[in-house]
Amino acid sequence: MYTPTSISLTVVAIKAMSPCVTDAARTLGCRDGAAASHLKLISLVVIFISSIVGISSPIFLARYFQGKPVYDKAILVIKYFAAGVILSTSLVHVLPEAFAALSDCHVASRHPWKDFPFAGLVTLLGALLALFVDLTASFHVEHGQSKPSGEYLPVVTQEGTTGKKVGKDLPNEELVKLKQKLVSQVLEIGIIFHSVVIGATMGMSQNQCTIRPLVAALAFHQVFEGMGLGGCIAQAEFKTGTVAYMCFMFSATTPMGIVLGMVVFAVTGYGDSSPNALIMEGLLGSMSSGILIYMAMVDLIALDFFHNKLMASQTWLKKASFISLAFGSTSMSILELWA
Repeated sequence: MYTPTSISLTVVAIKAMSPCVTDAARTLGCRDGAAASHLKLISLVVIFISSIVGISSPIFLARYFQGKPVYDKAILVIKYFAAGVILSTSLVHVLPEAFAALSDCHVASRHPWKDFPFAGLVTLLGALLALFVDLTASFHVEHGQSKPSGEYLPVVTQEGTTGKKVGKDLPNEELVKLKQKLVSQVLEIGIIFHSVVIGATMGMSQNQCTIRPLVAALAFHQVFEGMGLGGCIAQAEFKTGTVAYMCFMFSATTPMGIVLGMVVFAVTGYGDSSPNALIMEGLLGSMSSGILIYMAMVDLIALDFFHNKLMASQTWLKKASFISLAFGSTSMSILELWA
């Protein structure tokens, strides 16, 4: 005959043996498919609008300063707030979530996931992939733009005017702008990976207790992440059509991920705690984290702090940029308390 004491000891023993045991009563009380779907539909609008506000703010701010003496300095300060946001996104938000997904008891108890730290490996591959794309595109920009055109242009010398065959060498400023455009595009790819993962995970969830705080948290998350990407887009000076397209893609990606997650759940029944869903979340999150870490450290932070003549000539600007970088990373890190 079981006594209350023996039952309690049995429950404790089961929990000790099974790390996957959760508060079943609370979980069942929160699982309401209809309420979860209603919250997801609200989140589509809220997240889309907050994303537009976030990504367009630095772009309009840059347009306001354009043509003014402080334009270049304002753009640098905005850019380093953006770099801080992106660095914090990769290290505080994305990477820990990827490790957590692949460390979940439903995944980590299987081969090969329990045999190797795949989150770290895929993060490394993401950084190497970003480097490869960066090197390939930079080589194409620097060498593909300097092929001889076959045209003879007049060259004025001390001896007189002579004809000389010249190429289409671009001024250094144009090469810098092309590099900035490349950085913005690769950066958006990494952010899109991350946004799809967030949206799909939320779309597959049927837990209204999880979704409700996520709607508000993700709205603020998208504002700050949008400011990060928008700062880079503003510095690259894309044409208006390209800017509008990049802003729309960023704003629509998370809502599209939510819809994708809802479709996946409807077709397969995979929830956000399904082993297959967790594996996909972990791998995609790790990949995007590696891309974002590389872009933030190499193409955003190191590029100007060590190679920008304007920053090197004005110590106060370097200090202001570092403070902006710290403020951006701190602001995004604090959001992890809710996001």
